[in-house]
Amino acid sequence: MANIKQANKLTEANQSSEKLLTLIEALSMQQDSVKLQEIAALVSMNASTTLRFLAALEKKGFAVQDDTGRYSLTYKFCEIADNIKIHTDIRNICLPYMKNISQNLGETVNLSIEENMAVVYLEVVQCAWRALSITQRIGKVAPLHCTGVGKLFMLGHTREQLENLYEEKGFAKYTENTIVTLEQMLEQLDRIRECGYAIDNEECEMGIRCIAVPIRDYTGKMVAGLSVSGPTSRMTSESIREKIPYLFEVVGEISKRLGKKG
Repeated sequence: MANIKQANKLTEANQSSEKLLTLIEALSMQQDSVKLQEIAALVSMNASTTLRFLAALEKKGFAVQDDTGRYSLTYKFCEIADNIKIHTDIRNICLPYMKNISQNLGETVNLSIEENMAVVYLEVVQCAWRALSITQRIGKVAPLHCTGVGKLFMLGHTREQLENLYEEKGFAKYTENTIVTLEQMLEQLDRIRECGYAIDNEECEMGIRCIAVPIRDYTGKMVAGLSVSGPTSRMTSESIREKIPYLFEVVGEISKRLGKKG
């Protein structure tokens, strides 16, 4: 009997927690302060339960009631968000996943971000038994147009921004496969947008192919890219197709850690 009571209490606590989180999420989406009855209707709860949650939020400084009796959230939630950003390093989140990928696929795995319309490598994990002599190094900066991750970042820019990049810097030719015209790049970006991943097909370094997939945050924005590099002898078209579902699954898990829904 004691175990049943304990289980019931745990279930009730979980349900209460879910209701509170639903209430917070609903309030965060309102442009203006909201009356009690309106909030209750939004979250499909009775007024007394809603008031109890609001009182708890008020007591802890997460909500405030104005002179008209309407409720809104406070910037204390922003403080929490800032703390999370400060203490959550995307490199630390990704590193265990990168090690697993390298172990499972037997290839080099790279984590990159975009700065000033260029790719910056944050972390590189090489396979212990298949070390690859390539140019990726932590802190190295690479162009957008000839890297898989760079092409993914290009999707976040307008055509005008890409035209400006092309006019100012051009697309330098690193190998015979490097895309050097804007029109060719725009055509490839359309294909990348449809499939969700990008490939560096010996465009940065001959003999090396790279697959890149995006990491997204709670807004859905791409904040980093994960890529797998290897020699063309192993990174064949068939091999790449086989790796893509696994890589999508991994970056999906990482993106959830960053708050992305779905």
